[in-house]
Amino acid sequence: MAAEATTCTRCRLSGGRRTVVFGSGSHSAQLMFVGEGPGAREDEQGLPFVGRSGQLLDRLLAEELGMDRADCYITNVVKCRPPENRDPRPDEIAACRPYLERQLALVDPTVVVTLGNFSSKLLLETDVGITKLRGQAYRFGDPERHLVPTFHPAAALRGGGEVMARMRADLVRAKMLMEAG
Repeated sequence: MAAEATTCTRCRLSGGRRTVVFGSGSHSAQLMFVGEGPGAREDEQGLPFVGRSGQLLDRLLAEELGMDRADCYITNVVKCRPPENRDPRPDEIAACRPYLERQLALVDPTVVVTLGNFSSKLLLETDVGITKLRGQAYRFGDPERHLVPTFHPAAALRGGGEVMARMRADLVRAKMLMEAG
């Protein structure tokens, strides 16, 4: 599936990408993170969350979950970098959605943590923003899984201690759901 994505031209993002940033981590992970889209560093390296946001995510994984990124699966809603790191557009999200749905089916995680608005709104099929969505877990999908929406690490880097504390609480919620099965 990742090899298929490397030649994808379903949307305009394919014209500006250096690399398709498909996903990384364990293909049998209990925990999956879904972000928005790759940034410049991710486009260069071909891996999700390798810039400052990724460094923060790695730290939070270790501190709150006792995990390494290799223990989970990390991906994004769109697999190619939007120009100037702009928000992905609805047609671009729709073009990549089949890849994300296949990733969810193949990895089959118990818990999905959505990072920010785009992944949360897409998977929960809502227009409600992350600030209102976060703080609880939702059941979604078939087979049914737990979804824990939280802030994108970039928001925590900008927003300081309060955003970071809420993000930590959401990750603890995800850990409890994994432990419960």
